[in-house]
Amino acid sequence: MATALNSTPTSKKIADQDDRIDADYRPSPDEEFMNAAQTAYFRRKLIDWKDSILREAQGTLAHLQTDSLREPDITDRASSETDWSIELRTRDRQRKLISKIDAALRRIEEGEYGYCEVTGEPISLARLEARPIATMTVEAQERHERQEKVSRDE
Repeated sequence: MATALNSTPTSKKIADQDDRIDADYRPSPDEEFMNAAQTAYFRRKLIDWKDSILREAQGTLAHLQTDSLREPDITDRASSETDWSIELRTRDRQRKLISKIDAALRRIEEGEYGYCEVTGEPISLARLEARPIATMTVEAQERHERQEKVSRDE
């Protein structure tokens, strides 16, 4: 499935470079932070994640178009409507996630990916591996969440 990132000749060239990275490669703290290999690794991870979400959304859309909610029994109809409501809420959350993935891809292009937006410090590779859209170090995220909690409690 094509992504917006792969639509320009320059980004096509970057994606081709990403494909040349060894499939077994994993970023290591022993290498220079956000070197070309790490950047390509996370770019590929983000693009693959986005493509997976888009494929799932297409599957949901196709299923919605072919599956009818005309259940003869009112209880079955209510159950089906509840299931679809949950599915659509999930797709809405994933739509928001795609915008965060796109923002992370922009940060990669701008050379800002992997660095905390609050402190400017590198975000740990383990955190980026677990949450490639992370914009803050764990410590900065915890401070941010504590401040949010205090603001809500007031």
